Amino acid sequence: MKSAHRSKDPTPHTTDKSDLDEQLLSPGLSELITMQWLREREDLDLQNFLLAIYFMRLGTLVDRAYDRYCQKEFGINGGDMRLMLALRRSGPPYVKRPTDLFRALLVTSGAITKKVDRLVQARFVERSPDPSHSGGFLIQLTKRGLHVVEKAIEHLANHSALAPAMTQLSASDRKQGTQFALRMLSALEQSEAEVPEADSAAAPRSARKRTDNLAK
Repeated sequence: MKSAHRSKDPTPHTTDKSDLDEQLLSPGLSELITMQWLREREDLDLQNFLLAIYFMRLGTLVDRAYDRYCQKEFGINGGDMRLMLALRRSGPPYVKRPTDLFRALLVTSGAITKKVDRLVQARFVERSPDPSHSGGFLIQLTKRGLHVVEKAIEHLANHSALAPAMTQLSASDRKQGTQFALRMLSALEQSEAEVPEADSAAAPRSARKRTDNLAK
């Protein structure tokens, strides 16, 4: 039975099931999801819709493995480690303001406060007064935190959750994939920067709802 949403005047589109079939030897869950959507809404160009699903599912799988590693090795979650990585990549003395952190990590200021509280308790970071802002404070990696984050960086570089999939790609494919992802992120981050601050603060909750609905 045809979907009730099918258009009476189909429009050519770039997401083609035949193209997908040529690329797949043994379809997995994500491929199955793709084929189901192509079957159900063949009237639409689903390229952007499906790409968003791929990114979200890829992020979930990588983040799950990353979080397990951080919990097992250091007793913190992946989100807390991302804060430490943000401090580390800033270079010595590995210090940032809370506002710099929540903008870089795309989370709320309240979430940053909770992460910092946990990391201070673990002695991975420390707070100090901000001399340029009365009543403000700075977040800095401790020596203990620097040791931990260096160990994590080496593990993620040498044992990334992406490694098994990356070995199946050519050097050219890996380079093009990296460039594509970076260009997409740059474009999206530029759009995000243009969102008013009040709307941006509410984004995480609404984004989670959209993600849940889209992946169903």
